[in-house]
Amino acid sequence: MKLFVCQVCGNVLYFENRTCERCGHRVAFLPEKETMSALEPDGEAWATLADKGKGRMLCRNAEYDACNWLTDPDGGTGYCRACRHNGMVPDLSDPAQLAGWRELEGAKHRLFYSLIRWKLPLQTRQEDPEHGLIFNFLADDPNSGQKIMTGHDYGLITIALTETDEIERERRRLEMGEPYRTLLGHFRHEVGHYFWDVLVRDGDRLEQCRAVFGDDSADYGQALQRHYAEGAPPDWQQNYVSAYATTHPWEDFAETWAHYLHIVDTLEMAAEFGMEVRPKVDRDGELTARIRFNPYETRDVEAIVNAWLPFTFAINSVNRAMGLRDLYPFILSPAVVAKLGFVHTLVRDVAKTKARAAKP
Repeated sequence: MKLFVCQVCGNVLYFENRTCERCGHRVAFLPEKETMSALEPDGEAWATLADKGKGRMLCRNAEYDACNWLTDPDGGTGYCRACRHNGMVPDLSDPAQLAGWRELEGAKHRLFYSLIRWKLPLQTRQEDPEHGLIFNFLADDPNSGQKIMTGHDYGLITIALTETDEIERERRRLEMGEPYRTLLGHFRHEVGHYFWDVLVRDGDRLEQCRAVFGDDSADYGQALQRHYAEGAPPDWQQNYVSAYATTHPWEDFAETWAHYLHIVDTLEMAAEFGMEVRPKVDRDGELTARIRFNPYETRDVEAIVNAWLPFTFAINSVNRAMGLRDLYPFILSPAVVAKLGFVHTLVRDVAKTKARAAKP
């Protein structure tokens, strides 16, 4: 994630800002420019100071304070690039459900920031009725007792509104023995399943993926039952990024995909702040890193990993000094790095193909 600057007063803006806290200008995200822009009224629309644009409209979900993006100049739906993938939303007349939906939208928009940066294929359900990407945000039904499960099914991603309850999310984290559970993590994991379909299965990468992640034709239902009955093997950290990744090659890919997004987006943020790690006790340089590159554009996954390991060692140590859990409580073994490398190549190949197609 980047830091952004108000074009009126130079104040630093965050991705979630609706207004500049210094000069009071309305601000919004320009997805095609991948930047925040200060706005000025332009009749019933807005003028964007970042690119001197005219007649721009805020996403219809800005009405609910659930979105701060602008729609495309030629967009006819009234929704931005992120919100046009919405299917069902919770009962917005219920203040608690509205607040939960806003939290989900915040995480979803951070997901779409990454997907847009990589120029990954994003078709809506209207564009591809069978496999377009669509999100349903659903609440449990107290009358029937029906519990919503977060998951993916042929492009349909369901996110349980219950996950916005911090107490419930922590209960589930402890119950499932997870070191980490966040809304953004759910979005990144579930969209990994979608892109396995789009980039691996439909992208002629199936055999390459199986060589790295294993045979995905193994019965998924049985694998899931076995995982919940027996748990992960004792040596899982040698080959997997998380215990849940051991369940099935599909889950291994989705977990690795999610961690790749975690790592790249966090390193971009670190680079924006000019962070570097130079421990006084590090005599051989293994814990030293200068984060001066753009992880969204780097060719070599090793550069990403070589910066990530010192950075997380430092941040984890700072968190422990505050009595907090590690920011990144995971181990990147050589086997996991190879899997991250597969995902890295996958997304870079899409970007390179798009760049070649755009050349005259």
